Amino acid sequence: MMSWLTRHVQTLVGSLGRLSQQPLASSLTVVVMAIALALPASLNVLVNNAQAISGSWRGVLDISVYLKNSIDGVAANELIDKLKRHKDIKQVRLIKAEDALKEFREYSGFGEALEALRDNPLPNTLVVTPAPQLATPAGLDALSEELRKFPEVDVVQLDTAWVQRYLAILEAVRRIVTMIGLLLALGAVVIVGNTIRLDIQNRCDEIEITKLVGGSDAFVRRPFLYSGFWYGLCGGLLAWVLVTVAVVLLSGPVRHIASLYGSQFELSGLGFLAGLGLLVSGAVLGWLGSFVAATRHLRAVEPK
Repeated sequence: MMSWLTRHVQTLVGSLGRLSQQPLASSLTVVVMAIALALPASLNVLVNNAQAISGSWRGVLDISVYLKNSIDGVAANELIDKLKRHKDIKQVRLIKAEDALKEFREYSGFGEALEALRDNPLPNTLVVTPAPQLATPAGLDALSEELRKFPEVDVVQLDTAWVQRYLAILEAVRRIVTMIGLLLALGAVVIVGNTIRLDIQNRCDEIEITKLVGGSDAFVRRPFLYSGFWYGLCGGLLAWVLVTVAVVLLSGPVRHIASLYGSQFELSGLGFLAGLGLLVSGAVLGWLGSFVAATRHLRAVEPK
């Protein structure tokens, strides 16, 4: 076992040394691999950040319950006590009619026109926050229908259609990113396979001599497999660096845009686990491409 491990370590280090002897060709292959890996990784980071933005929109899931004009503050508080005991309601907040009118007068720009009104046309309003387990379209609709049955309630408003559209678009984009990632992964396998094929053609004499002295196909194939491994690993590492640099360059402008909308949103990068997955994916794709190419083309190289 120790001898087997020693041989593999020697081949691993030797394949890296052979790649370092051809810096230009090896660098070009690594760069192409990095681009093929960085593009889906960047798109995935974009989708994850968009998903994080949508996670801060829980407030739009609140249900606005407009009470009848005849319902005063005492009756509204009694209704709040009933709703707080509901298992599907997390929180209930009362917006008094006079507070609503004051806020509307301040922010609507119709302050002078509102002064002409004799009575307050706005009713007392309840803001109902559903329980987390109910934050689904079906659950929210069911709760809205139940709230409409209370005699004190006049109108129940729930406007989450645009959020659902946004989440649906995100899901479609995520699937598109997955498809693009699979296509680019196939391209990465082809790139490494073509590089290994050229390397096999350049080393035909060496391969023939190795087979003449009894080297098996597995023995001859081993250094090419480790070469593909290094191509993929270095490509994944460079892709990680490219995505990280892109996130750093964009974090400042994104933070400024978020501050203009009163948000504390921060652009997040790959993270350690995602970056590690990128390295593993690159190494596996490189190894797979070299395995396919070496297995196919080494059979055609036989000693004469």
